[in-house]
Parts: sequence; C-alpha cells; structure tokens
Amino acid sequence: MLRRTLMTAALAAPAIARAQSWPTAPVRLLVPFSAGGPTDLPARLIADELSKSFGQRFVVENRTGSGVIVASDAVAKAPKDGQTLLYTTVGHAVARALFPHLPFDPVADFQPVAHIGRIHNVVMVNKDLPATTLPELLALFRASPGRFNYASNGNGGSIHLATELLLSMAGGLEVTHVAYRGSTAAMPDLLSGHVAMMLDVISSGLPFIQKGETRGLAVTSAQRSPLFPDLPTVAETIPGYESFTWHMVLAPAGTPPATVALLNAAINRVVADPRHKATLQGQGMEVVSDSTPASSAAFLRAEIAKWEAVISRAGIKAS
Repeated sequence: MLRRTLMTAALAAPAIARAQSWPTAPVRLLVPFSAGGPTDLPARLIADELSKSFGQRFVVENRTGSGVIVASDAVAKAPKDGQTLLYTTVGHAVARALFPHLPFDPVADFQPVAHIGRIHNVVMVNKDLPATTLPELLALFRASPGRFNYASNGNGGSIHLATELLLSMAGGLEVTHVAYRGSTAAMPDLLSGHVAMMLDVISSGLPFIQKGETRGLAVTSAQRSPLFPDLPTVAETIPGYESFTWHMVLAPAGTPPATVALLNAAINRVVADPRHKATLQGQGMEVVSDSTPASSAAFLRAEIAKWEAVISRAGIKAS
C-alpha cells in the first residue's frame, strides 16, 4: 500500500508542478448574490486568502440575476483555464428543476473544486402561537389544514424547499406558503403574526430568538447546534430530516485536473485555519475542510437528486 501511494504521488508530481504556473492573471470568483450577504462574505474571506497564497488577486464579482443562472452561465462558458470560478450555493442544485430550459447543465458543464461547508436553519414561530415545541406545532398544523401559513425567502428558494421537505416528511401537512423577497423582508410579518412560521439560517434567526421577539423550536442540522445547544433538532421529531444550504466552488468542466487539485488543497487550508474556521462558524457554517473534487461532485449530484424530488412532489414552479 505504501509503495502504491508513493508511486501515485510521484506520477502526480509533474502535473502538480505544471499547475503551479497557474494562475497567470487575476482570477475571477463569480458570486450569484449581492455584496455583503451571507454568501458573499465567506467568498471574500476565501478570495483574500487565496490571493495571498498564489500571489495573484482573486477578485469577487457579484453577478446577480435570475437566481444563480446569470453567474453560472458565465462560468460554464468561460475558458477552461481556472481563471474564472463560481462560488455558489444550493441554488445551483435546484436550477434545472425550476428552469427546464437552462443555458447550461449544472453537472456536465462544471467541475466541482471544493465543498466549503453547510449552513443549517432554525425553525421559528410567532411568539404568541400556542406551540412551544415542534411536536406541538405539527399537531396544530395537522388539526387545522390550510389555516396557517409560513414565510420563505422566495419561491423555489432554499427556505421554501427546506420547509416543504419538513411538511412532507411530517405527513404531508397543509400549510400555505407566502414568498417574500428574502428572509429579511419576511421577518416583520413573522414578528407581527401575519405568518405563523419561518425557517431561516441560524445566524439570522439567532438575535430575534435571543431577544424573545420570536420563538425558536428546532434546528435543521443532524446534531444540535453549538449556537442553540438547548434547541432540539427537527430529526428528534422527524427522523432523517436535515436541511441546509451549502457553499461550493466550481470551475468550468474541462479545467486541468492539476489546477483543480491545487485549488482544492489551497481552499481546504484556508477553511481549516482556526481563525477563518471560527469566523465561518460564527456565521453559522459547519465547515468542511477535507473535501476533494470527487467528494464535492458526489455531494452535488446527491443534492440535485434530493431537491429535484422535493420540487416535483410539491409542484413548485419558478415565479
């Protein structure tokens, strides 16, 4: 086994050495979301550190439009030289199901580089709702089909899908969906009682729960969150449930494997650094610092299958 490992390393060395001439110019890192948001901030942290590592600038470009489509399409059609990358989220996994006529294939046109981490949600309800636990909330919904509603950060968005998965796994509960332009826009209606429930990323929901302005019932992670150690997981009530958004770096399909491997190793070093890991964890992220291009590709395929099934079952259409 040791001999085989040494032989593999020796064969890979020339390819890695050739890749070290990359990057030859500033690298563009396209982010499909606005500057200053929960996706943009980790992307900028990573870009800054990669700039130091490689001696070339990694420049974040916020390319918004049609969800993730505009940015993704630009990267899919970029030269296959590692100079243009995509920093994306779960929106990439649902694009094909929501937009049947995509100008790109979310699997075939991309080479996964590194899985950065995942950010789980917290289930929140209006503080006056007569439900202090998740089982009580589900019983309330079950007793009055269609009476209650829930907010999301947009039709077909990560929160919409995570909630539909929860309702489906709870037995197909009937709760009316109300879509907003982001969870920030939805929060006032949750606080006022116009909507009964909302899932949101843990870091966003934390201050409202701590102030007692809304009530947290459960987290959507497989294990209890260090940010909410006293809150149970949804899986404690609905076995097998887990939902999260995730962050991943993708390159155009056909990017040289040695370049992909070099970039993967550099990203893993950044997110494993205790300082940067603490920053990302403070934003609610469960960091993945040991991904490979192969494991990232397998994860992406699994996420696409998971969420396409939810979209089909719930009959979700892009607005």
